[in-house]
Amino acid sequence: MTNAPDDAAALETGRMLFEQTCDFVLGVAEESQLPEGLLQEVGFAGRSNVGKSSLINALTRRKALARTSNTPGRTRQLNFFDLAGRLMLVDLPGYGYARAAKREVAAWNELILSYLKGRVQLARVCLLIDARHGLKPNDLEIMALLDQAAVSYQIVLTKADKLPEGPLKRLIGEVEPQIRKHPACHPEVIATSAQTGVGIDVLRAELASFAAAQ
Repeated sequence: MTNAPDDAAALETGRMLFEQTCDFVLGVAEESQLPEGLLQEVGFAGRSNVGKSSLINALTRRKALARTSNTPGRTRQLNFFDLAGRLMLVDLPGYGYARAAKREVAAWNELILSYLKGRVQLARVCLLIDARHGLKPNDLEIMALLDQAAVSYQIVLTKADKLPEGPLKRLIGEVEPQIRKHPACHPEVIATSAQTGVGIDVLRAELASFAAAQ
């Protein structure tokens, strides 16, 4: 169901990293506020209400490290979390939500795009896709932008527990040929569930490869 690092050593490395302290550093509402830190960063991007904050909480075994809400568009800034002084996790505002004021939506989108295109420390973007809906046009727009900026990204399906195993496998089978057309996209899809823990260990192992050595 998932195609990603699954050897015992990689899984254990990921488990040990994400069991360490993870602390909120700051929230950034405009580009000038971005920190200058030397740690590599992993960004979590996706449509509004796709489950970014829930996934970060599941990865770090915290219940409320990243604030979650059933209201789309609640995350209105880039939130930086320091994982054991070895890796920075960045929760990005959701894109594609139109109920907020147009000026506010435009400001969020500009901030997201500026960060994705110009951040030297950005090692990987986890592009979160709701397993119930698959790739949407605004996801493809972000993928094209990341390709153009040569930013490495990986498709991470969220809410995988909402689909039976058969439809989930079919979705992955449909998505993988599509992402092969995108040069900056990692070729493997990881299906996850913040509720059941499916795929969380595999994603930890993947992201641990970007962490600074102890």
